[in-house]
Amino acid sequence: MTEQSPKFSILIVEDDEAIRGLVMRILTGAGYEVIEASNGRQGLQYISEALPNLIISDIMMPELDGLELLQQLRADATTAAIPLILLTALRGKETLVHGLDLGADDYLVKPFEINELLARVRAKLARPPAPAEMLPLDRPSGALSSATFRQETARELARARRGGTAGVLACLELIELERLHERLGTRSSDQIARQVVQLALDGAHPLTLIGREKHGRFALLLPEASTSTAQRQLAQIANRIANHIFQAGSEHLRLTPSIGFASLESATNADDLHRQALVALERAGEHLDLQPLGYRPEHDAYTHTHTNGLARLWQRVYAALALPIQLVLVFTLFLVVPLVAYTLLAASGHDITPQAYIVVVIALLITATLIWVEGFLALVAPPPPPEPAGPKPPASAIIAAYLPNEAATIVETVEAFLRQEYPGPLQIILAYNTPRDLPVEAALTAIARRDWRFLPLRIHDSTSKAQNVNAALAYINGEFVGIFDADHHPQPDSFMRAWRWLAHDYDIVQGHCLVRNGGESWVARAVAVEFEAIYAVSHPGRAQLHKFGIFGGSNGYWRASLLRQTRLHGFMLTEDIDSSIRVIEAGYRIASDPLLISRELATTTLKAFFNQRLRWSQGWFQVSIRHAWRATLSPKLSLRQKFGVIQLLVWREIYPWISFQMVPILIFLAWRYGGLTQLDWFIPIFVLTTLFTQSVAIGQVLFTYRLAAPEIRQQRGWFVYFLLISFCFFTPLKNLIAMLAQIKEFMRERQWKVTPRG
Repeated sequence: MTEQSPKFSILIVEDDEAIRGLVMRILTGAGYEVIEASNGRQGLQYISEALPNLIISDIMMPELDGLELLQQLRADATTAAIPLILLTALRGKETLVHGLDLGADDYLVKPFEINELLARVRAKLARPPAPAEMLPLDRPSGALSSATFRQETARELARARRGGTAGVLACLELIELERLHERLGTRSSDQIARQVVQLALDGAHPLTLIGREKHGRFALLLPEASTSTAQRQLAQIANRIANHIFQAGSEHLRLTPSIGFASLESATNADDLHRQALVALERAGEHLDLQPLGYRPEHDAYTHTHTNGLARLWQRVYAALALPIQLVLVFTLFLVVPLVAYTLLAASGHDITPQAYIVVVIALLITATLIWVEGFLALVAPPPPPEPAGPKPPASAIIAAYLPNEAATIVETVEAFLRQEYPGPLQIILAYNTPRDLPVEAALTAIARRDWRFLPLRIHDSTSKAQNVNAALAYINGEFVGIFDADHHPQPDSFMRAWRWLAHDYDIVQGHCLVRNGGESWVARAVAVEFEAIYAVSHPGRAQLHKFGIFGGSNGYWRASLLRQTRLHGFMLTEDIDSSIRVIEAGYRIASDPLLISRELATTTLKAFFNQRLRWSQGWFQVSIRHAWRATLSPKLSLRQKFGVIQLLVWREIYPWISFQMVPILIFLAWRYGGLTQLDWFIPIFVLTTLFTQSVAIGQVLFTYRLAAPEIRQQRGWFVYFLLISFCFFTPLKNLIAMLAQIKEFMRERQWKVTPRG
């Protein structure tokens, strides 16, 4: 944040409106920030919200006079050092002497000269009872002063070096504070700071210290805390701040904290430790996902810009060879290893292929049964609740975009959103990142001038959709928020339909993403039907079966308060699924509405499809590793919902490996019995299970055709084409991609490849 020039705040406590107005005009004209109170009781209320730099108080006032106010201020440690000038019309010395004895710093007799008033004010601000830099506390916030906090940090660092348990230093920043300071002024910043200190120390360890620094930052010292413990405590602080409604003057605000921290073990002195925490804070500020980020050496810019030539050569070689090696590894694991195992076990007299075959058949039957159940349940998916009476609340739309990829289509997308038929106030934010200035930005600015509802918001240093969405949350004013990718065109009634769900105790509603470019290529045609199978059949069917839906990343509508609390995690490849499971774990409700339609662009090439599905699969696997056990044990979930979690996060990850075992089993049997023609293919159980499992593809296409959007359903040939290509190519390819994604995750290869837009 940029450094603010100091601006002092002065509280005037005076019951005479004319005198109060005169003093206020004089001080405001001199550049001070002034707040006025008509009596001592009102003055105490203002002081409890944020401490001023100086108080000017009349003596004779109703309710609580100036001397009583002074007595109360000096009796409280947090207000004892505030300079106070008494203002009085009394000519007698006794009252003034009594006031000075109580702790007044100066007095001024009415009527007074303007120059004298300003001189006394300047003197008390320049020379307070104790110099500000020597005070142990920052008076407005109640936190430690910067100098005192640095002393405590150095002392704790020395203790840790002598063999004590290490701790953590953290830096905390409120992303919106600079903008609010410019708009609301110093007093509001002080009010916010005081509330932040209270939230940070609420329930904290007794040894935890907080200091207020320049530029609106805070520093926290967590002695004797391990990195994992500190990260957990800092995450709790971040969530408390994000969920708190701050009062600043007459406004009520929600603010976004960003936290970076460094372990005392990683630095040799307090200055270096503080630098490391600031580096981590800068990195954390790029994501805005409420996740405290610990310092790592690679965060320093130096390590990013000094990669030697040998390392760059290795990176290029690895990039070229990684995929072929990983594919060989996948085939080795699902084909070669089982085949060798079956052969060796059979040679030793332990042929396990009959048991393996039964396991595979059971897996296929389970999956086929679930698909059939989802299809039948989708036929009876409930409509949205009735439209609530009364005025519609403000709504916001966040369109996340990487502009070089979507520059050709983004204006069309924005215009589609401006055609929404929502009867309440609708705000449309385009949260985008771009590595360079683009001509389309001028067109977006022109739209914003033309229509007050639209805000183009360039997120500097962003590298992900999650960062764009999280940054946009500081600007939303809607009670609920729709999140969209940059190629989406929602139907005009979408926000009205979404509100019907959210107004009836649902927290998120996921709509139907419909492909609008299915005729562009053979891949797009297949994806168009596949999306109907997902959004018109699977999502609503699973929502009925599991009693929870899934947020799919676009055309999803959130309660704004829940989205602020949850955020999107940019370190996850599928931040949408991660946020869905976190919300479900916490007991919130997600609906799936197949008639809440938004049209999008499908991938049109096999390469783009492969890269997109590889990222999706790896992202799902990340979520499974992170959440499967935690969600299964969540007390907020019913037994039925836990079954749904197991199906989504566990079964979907192991099923491809099990289903592919049919290949090595058949190869082994053919080798052992002299060819596949020698096998008895008409065993009743084999015939029945084969017919049942293969019927799934036909049944799924029929369900999809029955429930698809009319514009897709009229393309009947696409459904026949999809049935053939799924059976022969698409389904095996997606299973192969799922296995490959797991290998990539174990190898910690997490490259994000942008999906091209037409």
